[in-house]
Amino acid sequence: MDTMTLWHITGWEFAALAFAALLVGFSKTAVSGANTVSLAIFAAVLPARASTGVLLPVLIAGDVLAVLTYRRHAHWPTLWRLFPAVAAGVVVGTLFLVWADDEVVRTSIGAILLLMAGVTVWRRRAGEAAAEPESVTSRAGRVKARSYGVLGGFTTMVANAGGPVMSMYLLSAGFRKLGFLGTSAFFFLIVNVSKVPFSAGLGLIDGRSLLLDAALVVFVVPGALIGKWAVSRINQRLFEQLVIAATVVGGVQLLLR
Repeated sequence: MDTMTLWHITGWEFAALAFAALLVGFSKTAVSGANTVSLAIFAAVLPARASTGVLLPVLIAGDVLAVLTYRRHAHWPTLWRLFPAVAAGVVVGTLFLVWADDEVVRTSIGAILLLMAGVTVWRRRAGEAAAEPESVTSRAGRVKARSYGVLGGFTTMVANAGGPVMSMYLLSAGFRKLGFLGTSAFFFLIVNVSKVPFSAGLGLIDGRSLLLDAALVVFVVPGALIGKWAVSRINQRLFEQLVIAATVVGGVQLLLR
């Protein structure tokens, strides 16, 4: 794999990666989906495919901090109904990566993110979003969980871009701020850890990429602390608007890169 080590990047490039790592921590404890900006920075500094392998351990570090912060607010029935569909999406994403080039991947995911952001905005304006998480036994809830789960697994595998997909699902299911953050924290910790063997098998993670990760994960911690401080100062409506805006920005970035 054409990875870069800490000694092969310039000071400005390392600073950009450090900022992206800080933003990962912030997104995990405050505005989920904002780390699509981190995805774009990593892909700009590092080789596109290799960047996904370097970013994955940084995301896992952010997931651990998010779980420690919001572990009491997770909604486990939602997680259990998502995981089978997500597993299928990860497998499909792995097969997709075998043959798809970077342009196809970016265009596909960008279009998916914009589509889901549009659907979520339309649902909320039409007053169809529920006030509480949908019943696990609801047929509509099961169908939506499977659809978003497959898309989430696919996008997180091919580009670490599953955050906006799951954000749209949790918003459409009516999750409030802390429930949203707690549920997504456990979801991404489990999913991202499960992706490690797939990424290693594809050659996206190796000793050189992990060395760079070791230098970057320290920047995730202050980002997470800033996010924890900020989230208590963001009201529910602004929180939802920021999540949707981050999703749109991420989708546009992927389409224009």
